Amino acid sequence: MQEFLWVLDSIRLPDIIDILLVALLFFGGSFLFRGTQAIALLRGMMGLIIGLAVVAGLFQLQALGWLLSNSLTILAIAVPVIFQPEIRRALEQIGRGGILLNRQAPDDLRLQIIEEIVKAAERLSERRHGALIVLQRNSSLDEYIRTGVRLDSDVTSEILLTIFWPKTELHDGAAIIDNTGKIAAAASVLPLTASRNLPSPKMGTRHRASLGISEVGDAICVVVSEETGKIGITNGGRMVSRLDTKRLRTILNAFYGPNEEDNLPIWKRLLAGGQNLISGQITEQRKQAN
Repeated sequence: MQEFLWVLDSIRLPDIIDILLVALLFFGGSFLFRGTQAIALLRGMMGLIIGLAVVAGLFQLQALGWLLSNSLTILAIAVPVIFQPEIRRALEQIGRGGILLNRQAPDDLRLQIIEEIVKAAERLSERRHGALIVLQRNSSLDEYIRTGVRLDSDVTSEILLTIFWPKTELHDGAAIIDNTGKIAAAASVLPLTASRNLPSPKMGTRHRASLGISEVGDAICVVVSEETGKIGITNGGRMVSRLDTKRLRTILNAFYGPNEEDNLPIWKRLLAGGQNLISGQITEQRKQAN
């Protein structure tokens, strides 16, 4: 207790500012990697290092402790190499102000996009034209957008029907709608699912790709079967199939519809979260008082 009080007495204002700045840097860094595949690799590395450090400390394993302490220099060199694409994209976003601005499609545009996708899916289902329509949410899809043909066009049912017309050059792949509400690219290549528990063992490549893109992030994918014309939707590695237009609209509104908190910039979301925390504590105190 005395040592703790001595530490408190020795802390100066510059020390507090220094600690807050370091914490802010780590917190900001988490936003740079959030929504990318690198976050899983980063968690795995940190979990492995912390786990080995705890084991070495508990059982006094000197060789393992020496290996961990001497591996920090190697990690300092390896991390920029492993996460080079993510670091580069993060620096580009900072240069464009994208981290703080967090551009998102407004609520009315999201509702319009949902209606256009529903109309396009209905027509595609009637014609039995296969389709993959990916809706970006928080996870970055830049690496998949780069595999396709850049469009940057408005989302309309006519454009989607044209993209997935079997005789066009862009029909074989996915159309990706970015978080600004534009069709960023068409004919994009998506990752196939790694799951062994598929809804159907005869599932084709298009449906496997729709599951795969939903497994690597929080994107939503609308898929139309070329063989049966059935409409499905995937999110979080799960698929809901045999949808009619009414159910498709309901699910899209639930997952992609207007959400004021998601549309706010990061600094506003942090402020709103702090206000909600304070108001929750006040409400709890009032309940206890009553």
